[in-house]
Amino acid sequence: MKAEELQIVSHSREELIDITTLVEAFVNKCNLVDGIVLIFVPHTTAAVTINENSDPDVKCDILYKLNKEFPLSDGYRHAEGNSDAHIKSSLVGPSLHVIVSNKRLLLGIWQGIYFCEFDGPRTRKIYLKAMAG
Repeated sequence: MKAEELQIVSHSREELIDITTLVEAFVNKCNLVDGIVLIFVPHTTAAVTINENSDPDVKCDILYKLNKEFPLSDGYRHAEGNSDAHIKSSLVGPSLHVIVSNKRLLLGIWQGIYFCEFDGPRTRKIYLKAMAG
């Protein structure tokens, strides 16, 4: 099993960053033919998800709806002022497993893997682990 730490730089308070090519490069680097890639974000105000990567409006719509339901300021008690980011991170989630078959990520035709920044801009970490099987 091979592992790697990536750094992602976000440029906005909230943004979805397509990391699909980074994960594909990791699969190639590990020479993983068949197995699973674990993608883990070790932050409490960031997450990772899979969604459409064809129309950029999907990313905008996701952030729009999350912000509508969980606005920046809403009477939260957390002193740092980023409670909305903690809630969004918890709902979206810190990890994914993606199947690898014949050296390729088994994603749908329109799917991409996104790092979700909810409290940027920051430099963040993503851990990748390849598991053969």
